[in-house]
Amino acid sequence: MSTTQNERLRELLEPLVSSQGLDLEEIEVASVGRKRVLRVVVDSDEGADLDAIADVSRALSAKLDETDVMGDGEYELEVGTPGAERPLSEHRHYVRAVDRLVKFTLKDDAELVARILTVDDAGLDLEVPGVKGRKATARRLDFTDIAKARVQVEFNRKNKNDAQEVEEA
Repeated sequence: MSTTQNERLRELLEPLVSSQGLDLEEIEVASVGRKRVLRVVVDSDEGADLDAIADVSRALSAKLDETDVMGDGEYELEVGTPGAERPLSEHRHYVRAVDRLVKFTLKDDAELVARILTVDDAGLDLEVPGVKGRKATARRLDFTDIAKARVQVEFNRKNKNDAQEVEEA
């Protein structure tokens, strides 16, 4: 039975990433000019700070040095977290995106931008922002109706904690 390099890398690296309290989200081997780059994306429910990224990077580098899974040629290891506009594909991604604004492409090709309020096993409870002064509306969306979902960057949203501090002052 033949396995791809990405599958072998995942089998090798996933237990190590998990032992560091992180989830292995993505592995990509890319050619950049004459060198190869191994990109490893990790995350957790609490997020991954720079110390956690450095720790897992050292552990992955040591493990990769022990094996020939990357072959004989030189490569560069890059370990990071998902970007700000990350795609959501796993249940845990939606849970981590609670209170975030997300752009959904639905199976019927319709698009929807809404804030995730809660997540359960079947789907999401959303708040759809009002347009032109109208109030926001609630909507339920089943996972089976979602073709794609991507977190949106918000530059001027007030943090919940900021609002509470203002009320308490």
